[in-house]
Amino acid sequence: MQRALSVTRADNFPEWYQAVVRDADMAETSAVRGCMVIKPWGYGIWELMQQDLDRRIKNTGHDNCYFPLFIPLSFIAKESGHVEGFAKEMAVVTHHRLKMINGKLQPDPEAELEEPLIVRPTSETIIGDAFSRWIRSYRDLPLLVNQWANVVRWEMRTRLFLRTAEFLWQEGHTAHSDAADAMSETRKMLEVYRTFSETVLAMPVVTGEKPENERFPGAVNTFSIEAMMQDGKALQAGTSHYLGQGFAHAQNIRFQTDQGDWAFCHTTSWGVSTRLIGGVIMTHGDDDGLRLPPAIAPRQIVIVPMLRDKPEDAEVLAYANALAADLNDLTALKHPVRAYVDAKPIKSAEKRWNWVRKGAPVIVEIGPRDAAGDQVTFIRRDALRDGDKVSMQGVDRSKFILKAPALLTEIQQALFDEAKARLDANIIDGVTEFAGVESYFGAAAADDDEAGAAFKGWLRVAWSRPTGEALEAVIEKLKRLKLTIRNAPLDQPAGTLAPCLFTGAPSVETILLARSY
Repeated sequence: MQRALSVTRADNFPEWYQAVVRDADMAETSAVRGCMVIKPWGYGIWELMQQDLDRRIKNTGHDNCYFPLFIPLSFIAKESGHVEGFAKEMAVVTHHRLKMINGKLQPDPEAELEEPLIVRPTSETIIGDAFSRWIRSYRDLPLLVNQWANVVRWEMRTRLFLRTAEFLWQEGHTAHSDAADAMSETRKMLEVYRTFSETVLAMPVVTGEKPENERFPGAVNTFSIEAMMQDGKALQAGTSHYLGQGFAHAQNIRFQTDQGDWAFCHTTSWGVSTRLIGGVIMTHGDDDGLRLPPAIAPRQIVIVPMLRDKPEDAEVLAYANALAADLNDLTALKHPVRAYVDAKPIKSAEKRWNWVRKGAPVIVEIGPRDAAGDQVTFIRRDALRDGDKVSMQGVDRSKFILKAPALLTEIQQALFDEAKARLDANIIDGVTEFAGVESYFGAAAADDDEAGAAFKGWLRVAWSRPTGEALEAVIEKLKRLKLTIRNAPLDQPAGTLAPCLFTGAPSVETILLARSY
């Protein structure tokens, strides 16, 4: 069967992913190693994600602000756990001027900074410095802010959207008078991420708490949403952290209580990034390219007029434009429908396949017969093929316009249902010994991106929360299989648990084991 991409998911999933990003015209590598150029289609997806999530963040009481890209080294050094966690990924600015020396442009030795500046890997420390000035009394709490920004983490192995040296994200930061309020905030934002992922991205996730070794540097608790990709690997799609009072002590974030004494704040941070776009690709894409949930499709209904350089072209184009205008007056998924006429001077079949690869939810083809008969012929991208033939449907124009909002809602739900069924079917219970883990996952591939690797889901196993050397021993055993603990789901099974798979001690919860991105 001929497909729109040159490689299939089954043959080489990593290459398939790169082909989707390339052929859907979403992004490309830049002249700077590890960085990407996000092209209009990819950025249009991010804008829609950003707009929806920004609304949700504001609806929970947060205000947007912006903090500097550069952070003094001394700020980072104040929090030992934080600097240790990010030290290997930090980009450092040491000079403020260039100079021509011996015919070469290079940093001016006389322009060395008194203190090096870190290019923002995350903003806890510089925002904490501001909080220490903004907070004086219990009346100032809780303080709830968010920023949309770029961050830099000098990754060694990069992949467009999933892991790049520079990426876009939002990061929320809050300060509270007590631990209970801060933890409530942490869990609230985790739920915001869950509902956003499932209702907007149509990407089902498991919410849970990360183990001690996977916590954000300096955090007391880290919670995550984990999504299952079509190759069975897990993607950490978002995190929310209760930071305790560690950052408050380091940055002197204090408040005067209603009793008149002084106390340190409890802080939180939470964020998601352009990595979500990679998650959407690997959750919904097929061997013809991207399949976009309508909620984040920059063009939800693309109309392709079949122009043949003949007199009837004017009638076809006018009919297409009128159809788009009527569709754009409608509302679907709580927002105006985004219909678009692609009138570029390209063969209609080529244009149709371009939009198939881009993942437009509905693709309409309008020819002279459609215009004359007041008909609409369309493809649902989520159900593109029937056997080896393109599945096209023809309906009356008025009926198509009437059903368009429901059609987009139906596509959104169908993509979620397909991904949810895959997630539910591939979380495996019943393994009680490590030999069972080894048997299920088999030997780890030498390359984490092994082409054509067999699909493996996730194992849910009993866990006693070992610490110290016992935890380190567990991590080493998992590393040999290239596995990680994704999280301990918040939704835990009822009844008595089996002994911990790793230690044999009484279990306190179950955890998910998987290979991951």
